[in-house]
Amino acid sequence: MSYLKSLPAETTLLQVFQANPEPARHLLAFHEVLLRGDSPFTPGERELIAAYVSGVNECGYCHGIHTVTAEAFGVAPGVLVAALADLDTAPVEDRMKPVLAYVGKLTRTPSRMTDADAEAVFAAGWDERALHDAVLVCALFNFMNRMVDGLGIRADDEYKSLSGERLKHSGYAGLAKFLPAD
Repeated sequence: MSYLKSLPAETTLLQVFQANPEPARHLLAFHEVLLRGDSPFTPGERELIAAYVSGVNECGYCHGIHTVTAEAFGVAPGVLVAALADLDTAPVEDRMKPVLAYVGKLTRTPSRMTDADAEAVFAAGWDERALHDAVLVCALFNFMNRMVDGLGIRADDEYKSLSGERLKHSGYAGLAKFLPAD
């Protein structure tokens, strides 16, 4: 139930964006650049990072939507559940495990990050740009998780599926068409 009394009780993030279009436009543009723009990670890998961070934060809304989106981009069903339960034994590509471990630690205990954490990412074959992008996706979804949970936004499985598929096909820039004109 949304804490924003001017909006419906079952408010979605899109409705919050529609009610606050100016910051929403900038936020959606940042999402588009970060999650669909040029990167060492594929869009599916970036959605995997987003869903993983959201799962670590127990943000059901973002975890659900971005799990659907990651799966739409080819991440196998069940991978995120397994990764959150035990990353070491999860059926996650070996090259992605240090990245997920990095963003998981950055989410849980950011002040405890070390050179060794970054070196594990580099040892898996990723470069500095990849580490940068992983950190930005992590930071963005920590922000989004706080925004969603702080505003009391929830969604059922049907909405999570609809939203995840929409993100796969239209990206984040596609959401801007739902915002009121300037």
